[in-house]
Amino acid sequence: MLFGTHSIARNRNIYQAEEKIMSRSSIALSVTFLAAMLAGSVQAQTEPSGPAAELKKLDFMSGDWTAEGTINPHAGMPGGKFTETTHADWMQGNYFLVQHTDGDFGSMGKVKELAVLGYDPDKKTYTYHAFDSVGAAANSTGTVDGDTWTWTADEHMGGMTMKGRYTMKVLSPTSYTMKYELSKDGTNWTTAMEGKATKK
Repeated sequence: MLFGTHSIARNRNIYQAEEKIMSRSSIALSVTFLAAMLAGSVQAQTEPSGPAAELKKLDFMSGDWTAEGTINPHAGMPGGKFTETTHADWMQGNYFLVQHTDGDFGSMGKVKELAVLGYDPDKKTYTYHAFDSVGAAANSTGTVDGDTWTWTADEHMGGMTMKGRYTMKVLSPTSYTMKYELSKDGTNWTTAMEGKATKK
């Protein structure tokens, strides 16, 4: 009798414990499922749907280019002729165009540069981040209007902060002219460099 009662009580306790475990398991599974659903929903909302259509306008800059031009004396720089060779291709995913440039600036020396171009859909501007072999880094934002690209940045030269403006006028799919200007006040501009680039 006592054994039977103990067995029933033990079975009841085991059953109740199993119910609790099953209940807790069900809750845990439900929470896990909901968390997974929410994570998937957030991921779906935050994952980019693909490269912005505006990036296609950068495609003409891909491939191999040569450039030459003249640097005017400015901010303590002597000026002179320069030549550049650039190879650019799209990083996997086609979100960023990566440029590798070798420049020869005569008496100012030779420089290698790595630049990454992209597009910021939130700010609706093109982006340019560059790093070179003399320790300089540059960040610019760009816009395009028809056949003219305009890139602007704050430049630090000789202890001064100046406005920089780089203008590219596309002449054909394989050539463009370039002009780089500097300004102390953003109103009066001085031409620091002019040149032309040709695609090989």
